[in-house]
Amino acid sequence: MVVLGSTGSIGRNTLFIAKKLNLKVDALCANKNSELLNRQIEEFSPEFVAIGDETKAKEINHPHVFAGFNGILEMIDATYKKDAILVNALVGFSGLCPTIKALEKGYKVALANKESLVIAGEFLDISCISPIDSEHFGLWYLLGGRKPTKLILTASGGAFRDTPLKELSRVSLSETLNHPNWQMGQKITIDSATMVNKLFEILEAHWLFGSQDIDAIIETKSIIHALVQFADGSTTAHLANADMKLPIAFALLGEISEPILPALNLSQIKNIEFRDIDLKRYPVWQLHEKLLQKPYLGVVLNAANEVAIELFLENKIAFTDMSSYVLKAMIEFENTRALSLDELFMIDKEVRMFCAKM
Repeated sequence: MVVLGSTGSIGRNTLFIAKKLNLKVDALCANKNSELLNRQIEEFSPEFVAIGDETKAKEINHPHVFAGFNGILEMIDATYKKDAILVNALVGFSGLCPTIKALEKGYKVALANKESLVIAGEFLDISCISPIDSEHFGLWYLLGGRKPTKLILTASGGAFRDTPLKELSRVSLSETLNHPNWQMGQKITIDSATMVNKLFEILEAHWLFGSQDIDAIIETKSIIHALVQFADGSTTAHLANADMKLPIAFALLGEISEPILPALNLSQIKNIEFRDIDLKRYPVWQLHEKLLQKPYLGVVLNAANEVAIELFLENKIAFTDMSSYVLKAMIEFENTRALSLDELFMIDKEVRMFCAKM
């Protein structure tokens, strides 16, 4: 097994599962957290190691260290073995090329990098991808080979689901990262607050399950991760504690017969609350239907969102401006479609240039 993004939340949980299930870790990759990576090297004894930040390479205690973005791709080449699994938990657009490289080499890819499917779903071999995502895992678990009438993802609503609308333009980064239900990486927490993360997951579900009948609803406790409606009028729901170890375990092994999480104590849940996704609070959600009709616009959505997040992190724009950047870019590039991966990368650059000039 190869783990890209081993020092992040998903990566750490993946290594927890690897140790629990006695899975061999052949290679580890981190972005810049050399201290934690060295501890992981000591514990798992990987054959190869990669670090994205080339300036950190000399800090890594390992004889075979690949450095920089190209180094990550070289490590994927060097570590491939028949029936190998590659866990891609890298964040953002930078995770796409490693996904492409891994699929070209023949890896089974356990994919936590949402952007790979969002940007390039139509160019990837979906049959070799297992998503590491509680919502898509929940859908897969519920479907069981049956044909649904609708797939429904659940959203937490993010940090500002109860904040008065008039205050949203003044919220800070630290407030944005104060998620009410869980702690994960910076980008996904921001995307949760704007609802861009759920647009990403809608696109992922489209490519993974071949459906356009996909919707989402806010479930405030993050206990229900997905629902499926069937032609007979029934709706089934997948409930589990909010912990990524379960979808990770299934993505790695396909079937699990031992406890990964403690079972829910239903009497302690008390009540479950559903809410519609309010366009005034989450203006990007108006793109939901357009993206299902034109899923190839995922490259535009992602590029504009990454530029907007960077500007927000630099305190150059307000929280509410991020949605404006995305919406304007989607209008500007509405009729743009890549016919190849090369064109896809060109569109990504054009969208970033457009947003940088706003």
